[in-house]
Amino acid sequence: MKNLILVIIFLLIPFVTFAGDDKPSPVGIDEKYGQVVPGDITLFDEHGKTVQLGELINNKPAIITMVYYQCPGICSPLLTGLAHTIDKLDLIPGKDYTILTISFNTKEDYIMAAEKKDNYFRTMKIKTLAEGDWRFLTGDSINIARLTDAIGFRYLKDGSDFIHPAVITVISPGAKITRYLYGTDFLPFDLKMALVEASEGKTGSTISKVVSLCYSYDAQGRKYVLNVTRIAGGGILFMLAVFAIVLVVTKKKKKM
Repeated sequence: MKNLILVIIFLLIPFVTFAGDDKPSPVGIDEKYGQVVPGDITLFDEHGKTVQLGELINNKPAIITMVYYQCPGICSPLLTGLAHTIDKLDLIPGKDYTILTISFNTKEDYIMAAEKKDNYFRTMKIKTLAEGDWRFLTGDSINIARLTDAIGFRYLKDGSDFIHPAVITVISPGAKITRYLYGTDFLPFDLKMALVEASEGKTGSTISKVVSLCYSYDAQGRKYVLNVTRIAGGGILFMLAVFAIVLVVTKKKKKM
């Protein structure tokens, strides 16, 4: 039995070493449930006028999407997925909640924001969507840094583009972070429940964050790919642990 344990430990060494040497990715989300996003963060609206984040929330839950308007990758699918989900909700934008799309690329301006907003408004099925119901915003480096830090949004510049997570952040009327929803497609039920909970000030985690651990960003291919090494390593560790437990239990039964 001692020899068996030594063999298992030997087999585990490569994966333990790998896990220890695996540096945290500079891209991702540091979930900050319950923390309040500063209301005095100053942004620029679609007309180039300054507006504070607290004014935009206006005592309603809000959906924050951090993107950049010239993104060649997941930003458009994320916004398109959000738009399709909004069309299916029985909650009304502007009345029940607000949507804030904010560019973290500080070189983008309000003209780009206005163009992006017009494109999505023309494709929406909701004809009652008013200008203030879904805002497209930009900001300077100081305020964008404050915002991304507040919600735990980590991204990395890659040439003229950025590597960044696909996520929406839901905040309460008091600007408290209550939910993160990952990916580019969202179930209407999930988004509705996130907004209802936010309106009540409730916070809660989601199993969706497992996806962010299993997937990594392929900078060259500009897409998220399945991290086979990480999954395979975890699977082998699990199988070895089960194998060891079975052997120990079997040996005890034979002694009895």
